[in-house]
Amino acid sequence: MLALESALLRGFLSAAESLEWKQGEVAAAESGSLLQLILEGKYEALFLHSAIQNVFSASSVAEESISSYLEKQILAYLDCSTEVDNMERQRLIFLLGVGSLQLFVQSNWTGPPVQLKLHDFLPPALLQKFCEPKMLHAAILKMLVLDGESVYTLTSHPILLLIARIILVNSRHKLASLQTVFWWTLRCVNIHQQLLEERSPELFSLAQTCMKQVTEAESVFTGDESWHLAVQFHLECAYTFLYYYEYRKAKQCFSMAKDITKLQINLTGALGKRTRFQEKYVAQLILDVQRTDEFLLPHSELSPSPTPLENLTMNYDLNDDTLLNEIKLADADQYQVPDLCAEELAVILGICIDLQKNNPVHKLTEEELLAFTSCLLSQPKFWAIQTSALFLRTKIEKGSTRRMERAMKQTQRQLASLLFELGCVSSALQIFEELEMWKDAVICYERAGQHGKAEEILRRELEKKETPGLYCLLGDVLKDHQYYDKAWELSRHRSARAQRSKGLLHLRNREFRECVECFERSVQINPMQLGVWFSLGCAYIALEGYEGAAKAFQRCVTLEPDNAESWNNLSTAYIRLKQKIKAFRTLQEALKCNYEHWQIWENYLLTSTDVGEFSEAIKAYHRLMDLREKYKDTQVLAILVRAVVDGMADRAGEVASGLKGKLQELFGRVTSRVTNDGEIWRLYAQLYGNGQNDSGEDVEKSLQYLTKAHKCEIQSSDWEKDVSSFKEVVKGAIEIARVAIKCSKNKSNHQEALQILSSARLNLRGLSSKAKQLFVDVTSNEVHSEIADEVTTMDNMIAELQELSNQLRDQC
Repeated sequence: MLALESALLRGFLSAAESLEWKQGEVAAAESGSLLQLILEGKYEALFLHSAIQNVFSASSVAEESISSYLEKQILAYLDCSTEVDNMERQRLIFLLGVGSLQLFVQSNWTGPPVQLKLHDFLPPALLQKFCEPKMLHAAILKMLVLDGESVYTLTSHPILLLIARIILVNSRHKLASLQTVFWWTLRCVNIHQQLLEERSPELFSLAQTCMKQVTEAESVFTGDESWHLAVQFHLECAYTFLYYYEYRKAKQCFSMAKDITKLQINLTGALGKRTRFQEKYVAQLILDVQRTDEFLLPHSELSPSPTPLENLTMNYDLNDDTLLNEIKLADADQYQVPDLCAEELAVILGICIDLQKNNPVHKLTEEELLAFTSCLLSQPKFWAIQTSALFLRTKIEKGSTRRMERAMKQTQRQLASLLFELGCVSSALQIFEELEMWKDAVICYERAGQHGKAEEILRRELEKKETPGLYCLLGDVLKDHQYYDKAWELSRHRSARAQRSKGLLHLRNREFRECVECFERSVQINPMQLGVWFSLGCAYIALEGYEGAAKAFQRCVTLEPDNAESWNNLSTAYIRLKQKIKAFRTLQEALKCNYEHWQIWENYLLTSTDVGEFSEAIKAYHRLMDLREKYKDTQVLAILVRAVVDGMADRAGEVASGLKGKLQELFGRVTSRVTNDGEIWRLYAQLYGNGQNDSGEDVEKSLQYLTKAHKCEIQSSDWEKDVSSFKEVVKGAIEIARVAIKCSKNKSNHQEALQILSSARLNLRGLSSKAKQLFVDVTSNEVHSEIADEVTTMDNMIAELQELSNQLRDQC
């Protein structure tokens, strides 16, 4: 039976499997005919089969919901069997669940339209209490609501998903003889999630359980012939993890799928031409795909056959007068992509999607994604892969003036979203209204400035049927809390959307306390709302509720580990809670996510300095200068200088003096860009000992930097008019003179020594004269007492410098 289950997962039987199946006992059973119908894609015929009709028929129908009735009938059918036909009944119900799910996907995604009616297989007594089909449709949709998240209203044939859910989710433990039931449960979960407005924690928990169960069922992936399914399973797991923000687990699954195929997939450079008039070959970014040691995958008959070319989505040429349709490589043979099967192409597409999800919107990212799509489109074989690659390329090309026309031609899916992004609001609006996507329609009206029209269309729909979702949209348009309250009551306090929207309105009005209450209620119903957790954290910070903020941002980074802003805000909360080490580690995570965000680097600089990670602080300062050319933080530089000069211990207990060379390098870079800050020059001099150590080179550098600091100070305005400022300048000049004396004694060249002493003397003489002009008592004609000591010191120092100069001249 496992071989048949594997074929069911693949969607087809190989020639050998088909022959073996026809000779087996399953083919003769009723479940055999059902399996044949599914493999032939005749899902509707499944519900008209006599065995399925028997499952749903009942002599009497009690007053119960459709969901309860269906579950009761299915469980009764499974329980009401002898041991002999128990396995046959399990197979039959399992195939019903698979067929229902496949038919639901056909009805809502792939087509053709499904003609199946409920009265074709359900008893009339069950349906008669619904006087209108719309009431029945709404009742079934309500049964599919999870975690307070509503289901898309135009879902077609939701009864099919309900049946699949009852069998593959609620009754899966009754199907113990089937080894792949948990894989189908995972598929059912993923389809159900796509109908909900937000991510469902209940579905994610179930998905994780299913993935674990399938992984542990070793028999499913045993043997050479199972590699196709192994690749498929890891890809399905990866996409599930991606949707629920588990990016690292998704990357692991994509990597495992790649390892099974033994493909080497690398972005690389190759000489090529991109334009028609390009004369020389230049480096172009391409995707290089090779098989390891020319490894050929076994059992190629178990891989899907290519889609006929005429049925593939058309790949339009660029038809531009400048850009070539594709890169023309100088050596095309060197980078020839091997002939790839469906699973291998799907792995490349998966790695491409993972790259897109894990990188910021950036020109380089777009070029990397285009390299992937070009590779995929170079082998037009399978409709799903071709269409996905074309759609991704279309999203990238919509921003290019030379490629926009092809982007418009190419798109078949999500046309309205693309039109909206291109500014074609009216065309997008028409499509959104046809699809009853009222949220997007309202956004279009708001963008067009037609606020009254948005209200009108919502009130018109509310007259037809009141729903929490419509009331929330009306609240969004009118910015009125009463409509969110109405939605909340109508949902019987189960609408996470109502509290989310109400909270956002409070946040917009800076009503933080009320906002927090609404957001807390919303995440209690559905904890997987990344945006709500983020807004909740911001509201807590505004209220100075830092413990609440830390909890909220912790949930953000759990849901999306690569969210740099959440990591940064989490560190802010930790800093306010005096948990500085946690803040430091949190900022390290933030920088892994976004290396270009200067505010995060600044926070990292301050936190590193605060916790004693001086080496990291120096690294952060360098990075800030990469991002902001004239960045400066004198306070941080002062702390770093003190740590190095005084030999302070860093967080690891190491003496910071060992960082002297790195800090001198940093100051060299800082002073090359910020040349007019006297305090920075003075700190630079301190780093070389302020002329107090025995190294002649250090004394000379100290003199040089102190002199530059002094020049910066005397270039500032009003220092001459204020006594205290004047005294500071005098203090600096006296210090320069003392260092100049020491420096002159280290000079073997007397002329150089004389020049150093003369410069210091002239500087002091100018200041002394200025003091005697500006700060003299008119009556006594004497220098003010508050600066008299400084003037005396300067005069004494001038005399000393003169004496030393005379001695040097005598020696010349």
